[in-house]
Amino acid sequence: MSTPSRAPRARASRTYVGWRPAVLIPHPGEAPRRPAPEDAGPPEGGRAGTEGNNEAHTDRPLHIALAGLGLLMLLCPLLWGLRILPGILALAGVFACATLAVPVAVALLQGRHVASERVRQARERLAVERDERERLLHERQRAHAEAYTAWQSASRAYEAQPHWYGVTVPEGVDSVIVAGGTDAGWSALLTTIGLSRLREGGDLTVVDLTGHGVSRELGRLARRCAVAPRHWVLPADLPSVTLGTDLDAGQRARILSAVAAAGSREEGVDADETLLLRLLEVLGPHAGVREIIGGLRALLTRADDDAEDDPALSLLSRDERDHVRARCGDDQDVWARAWELERRLAPFEAVGTRADDTAYAQVKIISVDRASGEEAARSYGTYAVAALSELLGDRPAGTAAPAPARRRTVVVCGAERLPAGEYEQVLSVAEGSGVEVVLLFRSPSEPVLARFEDPRCLPVVMRTEDDADLLARAVAEHPGGDPGRLAVHRLTETVGRQAEPETETETDEERLFPSPHTESGAVVRNAAAAVAPLDLLRRVSSATEWGRATARVRGVDAPPDGGSGDRSPVRTGGTDAAALRALPETLALVLDPSGPVLADTNPGILTLSTATLATVDDSWKSGQGTDAGHGTPGATAPPGPRTGGRGARTAPVTGPDDTGGRHGREREWYPAPVGADTGRFPERVPPNLGPPPERLDWRA
Repeated sequence: MSTPSRAPRARASRTYVGWRPAVLIPHPGEAPRRPAPEDAGPPEGGRAGTEGNNEAHTDRPLHIALAGLGLLMLLCPLLWGLRILPGILALAGVFACATLAVPVAVALLQGRHVASERVRQARERLAVERDERERLLHERQRAHAEAYTAWQSASRAYEAQPHWYGVTVPEGVDSVIVAGGTDAGWSALLTTIGLSRLREGGDLTVVDLTGHGVSRELGRLARRCAVAPRHWVLPADLPSVTLGTDLDAGQRARILSAVAAAGSREEGVDADETLLLRLLEVLGPHAGVREIIGGLRALLTRADDDAEDDPALSLLSRDERDHVRARCGDDQDVWARAWELERRLAPFEAVGTRADDTAYAQVKIISVDRASGEEAARSYGTYAVAALSELLGDRPAGTAAPAPARRRTVVVCGAERLPAGEYEQVLSVAEGSGVEVVLLFRSPSEPVLARFEDPRCLPVVMRTEDDADLLARAVAEHPGGDPGRLAVHRLTETVGRQAEPETETETDEERLFPSPHTESGAVVRNAAAAVAPLDLLRRVSSATEWGRATARVRGVDAPPDGGSGDRSPVRTGGTDAAALRALPETLALVLDPSGPVLADTNPGILTLSTATLATVDDSWKSGQGTDAGHGTPGATAPPGPRTGGRGARTAPVTGPDDTGGRHGREREWYPAPVGADTGRFPERVPPNLGPPPERLDWRA
């Protein structure tokens, strides 16, 4: 088993869509058993004593014979003294016994010598065997020590490895298409994408057309991170919206014609755009929607009408009204078109009329009031998305491109309410522009599902009821992968049932009386600045309902195969229609190019000690030694990038002269360049001063 090495930092420009459960280091099993000494056998003289006993048993008849001969030798003189035997016979008997006893005694002495030699050899063999046993025991103990050390390392690596790995948007992908989902699931996904941008100081724009305020948790998180989100609720905040008010005449004509086409028809959009362009030629390229409506009414009124009772017409002088009639024509078709355009553009009459020259905002949210209705949401959404498309496709002169470490993301929730041409336009603008577009469709259509085959698009499927069969067919056409990637964790199911994030719009107190400080006392800022991962996870835990719900069920976060015999907390999901209907609210099926993978979009997972910002691919590459990596699979050093200084200050983007001309109020919609001055701080920092060094990331 390879030794874990230091993990590289994750790329700061990654966009996270969720986390997946995985255990890359298997359970090491039971600890190796310590070898016990083998039986020592008999004592050192045991075998020698045994051989001596055998020798004594063999020589016993000779000892008996020798004893008998000795007794007979003593008996012969005794019998001669008692005059029982003659002297000659007694002497012959003694000599005969002595003659027989000598060879027997010699044989016994020779046997004893042989037995002693055998005992000595046996003792030598025992000593050699004992030394060999001790050597083998020491070798086995040494091998056991090495095996136990390796087991300890594997056990520590297994226990300390992450259980949750990030799922990110792959490199080379410009857009993300989300099909299906509930308000809670979209809230979790939007917050996860938001923390990706907050982590690096990137720019985030959200257009929420659901009317349910799914961006509320994101706004809370941004404010707790000391980033003031700029939030417009349409139509109430139309007068303060600066989006699209200072674009060129051709761009504004396209936006307003798209709004008119979204309300009823689409076949006359080119004629509407031509009529609006002619009006702007007469009224000027920076004429407001109120002046444009006045020009449309001028086409519908007689030349002798003084327009004293019409506030829109009164904005135009008599010469301007006459010029409008002369330039735009007075035929019946123009009147009918002007009448329909006026009716469609009337809700936007006040757009930008009370907008202040505000600075750049890192997080911008445009949401639609649920009381407006579906048709109004379609019109407002079309205006916002069309204006964003024009802004993204036409960067003003003097505006630097975003730094490589930062990315800009545009999220549209409820994109099914937009005309097909508008979301196709914003997707085409995103290609190759460094802007990431995320479109969330509650009920995707066939053209939307056709985008699943685009290599520059990442398809994501969430819980759905009505369109489950349609989405299941689209998923089936995607290349398959490892079934182990379709893992559903018990924590995902538990949080999906318990979490109830608020999806209402922000309270009047939050909107009318915003505090310049967060609860911790930090000053809320508009400029983009990276948030350290450790600070970010604390804010997720304290400011969002997702973090609190995850903390309540933290105990169910366990490795899938802990070796304890407990039931695994992970089950294998499916991709059929029934499985898509039963998906937990926060679970998303990401159709990654390498195969489908189930990712939990719950941002509260980041607060778990077992979560990491690294991906499974990062860990596998480094663990297998194919790339320069960060250790064995699942190495316990999850990367947490060190982004720029927490005190970095950036400035709103202005035109060359900063006189409030073209793009004067649109600069908040462009990312602030790194190192630019905001005008609120000194141009030069005094020596030896600056932001404090970033705290070490405990997760790395």
